[in-house]
Amino acid sequence: MILDKIEQLLAEVQNLSAQNAEEIEALRLKYLSKKGEITALMADFRNVPAEQKKEVGMKINELKQTATDRINALKEQFETADTECDGIDLTRTPYPVNLGSRHPLTIVKNEIIDIFSRMGFILADGPEVEDDWHVFSSLNFAADHPARDMQDTFFIMRDPADVLLRTHTSSVQTRVMEKAQPPIRIICPGRVYRNEAISARAHCFFHQVEGLYIDKNVSFADLKQALLYFARQMFGPETKIRLRPSYFPFTEPSAEMDISCGLCGGKGCGFCKNTGWVEILGCGMVDPNVLEACGIDSKEYTGYAFGMGVERITNLKYSVKDLRMFSENDVRFLHLFDAAH
Repeated sequence: MILDKIEQLLAEVQNLSAQNAEEIEALRLKYLSKKGEITALMADFRNVPAEQKKEVGMKINELKQTATDRINALKEQFETADTECDGIDLTRTPYPVNLGSRHPLTIVKNEIIDIFSRMGFILADGPEVEDDWHVFSSLNFAADHPARDMQDTFFIMRDPADVLLRTHTSSVQTRVMEKAQPPIRIICPGRVYRNEAISARAHCFFHQVEGLYIDKNVSFADLKQALLYFARQMFGPETKIRLRPSYFPFTEPSAEMDISCGLCGGKGCGFCKNTGWVEILGCGMVDPNVLEACGIDSKEYTGYAFGMGVERITNLKYSVKDLRMFSENDVRFLHLFDAAH
């Protein structure tokens, strides 16, 4: 009878024993697997007379629970014994490990991206090894512009096609304009390269974040309002900005933007050279020649662009005096920014 079989198996599982993990697993397979003996009993349950189903069902459940408890107890006993033999407590917290910190440039870059994302800008990326068209020609640089000279640009191959390390992330903007039609609203962070002597104030590689907005009826007032919002979100609600006329080949009109010095409140100090202002970025309305070169109708669309150095913003935010510290990987320097993220 099935009840006799259940009683026999119950006596067996109550006295199960094993010497190692392999024997425990063999017991689990014998009794609890899909092809095990308890599963076979459950398959025979459908042949039990109706008046016995309740009793038999309870017995099978008791058997299964007993087998499960006994096998789990063997596992726990074996694991405890193994731990005691090794002299290692696997339940204790591991030894303290010093965690790394986000790089200050990453912290500031992410904050810049977050601010402009709230204004509807989306991320765009492009290659660091570029060609002349996307870095210079499409951006209205004259053939004899000094930026094309070896003194400023790292050229990888001059002929037959100029291949170089990008000198600004504006190349990402031109790639997007070539493939997409307005409205375009992008933010382009990335590393750039220029052939400059390394010092406390300059480096041969650094990081930029550039932005581009193209649509119908975009004006200089839109640009000013976006930059004012950025400055106050980044440096505080009391921050003031001013725009000074400037020149860039790819924007017309062009301007450089200053913010009121956060150290002296605009009164004048050594940091701001007693002017009360600190320059942080360049900007302007996208030159119609750039729009046309990228296949966008300049009679229908206008746009603005801006670009800033991440190192520059980081210097202003955290008063880092030496640019070389950003690339030396000194953990003592990096740990100064643990609380910044």
